[in-house]
Amino acid sequence: MKRRDFLKWTASSSVGLALPGGLATLGRMAEAARGPDLVVAKGASTPQAVRAALDALGGMKRFIARGDVVVLKPNIGWDRTPQYAATTNPDVVGALAKLCFEAGAKKVRIFDNTVSDARRCYKQSGIADAAAAAGAEAVYMDSRKYRDVRLNGTVLKSWPLYSEIFEADKIINVPIAKTHSLSVLTLAMKNWMGVMGGVRFRIHQRIDESLVDLCRVIKPTLTVLDAVRILTANGPTGGDLDDVKRLDTVVVGTDQVAIDSFGATLFGMKGSDLGSVKLAARAGLGVMDLTKLQIKRISV
Repeated sequence: MKRRDFLKWTASSSVGLALPGGLATLGRMAEAARGPDLVVAKGASTPQAVRAALDALGGMKRFIARGDVVVLKPNIGWDRTPQYAATTNPDVVGALAKLCFEAGAKKVRIFDNTVSDARRCYKQSGIADAAAAAGAEAVYMDSRKYRDVRLNGTVLKSWPLYSEIFEADKIINVPIAKTHSLSVLTLAMKNWMGVMGGVRFRIHQRIDESLVDLCRVIKPTLTVLDAVRILTANGPTGGDLDDVKRLDTVVVGTDQVAIDSFGATLFGMKGSDLGSVKLAARAGLGVMDLTKLQIKRISV
């Protein structure tokens, strides 16, 4: 350490120690300056909640640069309308696309490898119309664009994944929060099944490890968890409005493990109740312990 730097360090340390609480206060000041790890925004207007959440993280321009090609990856897997909470809320997707363009994105592409017929899923979910209204492209996935990707994971050594995920400048993961018969919940990490080709049901026997393997190579710029409506039972397809709970909430952050850990609390669980979250945290892919995170809650 140079003498000048040493003097600056000792001066700042002395000020910190002189404050009430000493180093603990200094630590809290540093944490506040860093900004929140997660933002939880609640409001009746979904577009306003999405915008407020991004503003609290520093604004979309913190994540999207002028000229970027951006991929939004929602859950569009089922032939359901938004009120059934089986697919990502179209207002969340539309608001994100608009914010990306405001930040200077050149192109915003939206896609998912649906389970039901893609054209019906895109239309019924409302996402096709939301994309068009925002100037984004809701595109059907092309079977010729899958590429074998080396994962070197615990279970998955390689798998065909959609190439546009890796060709984009930025990726925003936009899952919906809902129950799932195999993985307990489907949140951010589970949403990456929608970029898998091949015979996807093969991963069901060891789904938690497989999801973690995917997350070793898919690194989203941002994750936005749609909890406007959550599906509390009979997921992932739903179909009964009695299973839907309206929360009018979005959760935004850069750590998809932390997002999933917080998402579990929306269902009265902890992150440690989800095998994929525990394994991902153990692998160093993110933070499961919410007490170690700065979480900002805002109402719109």
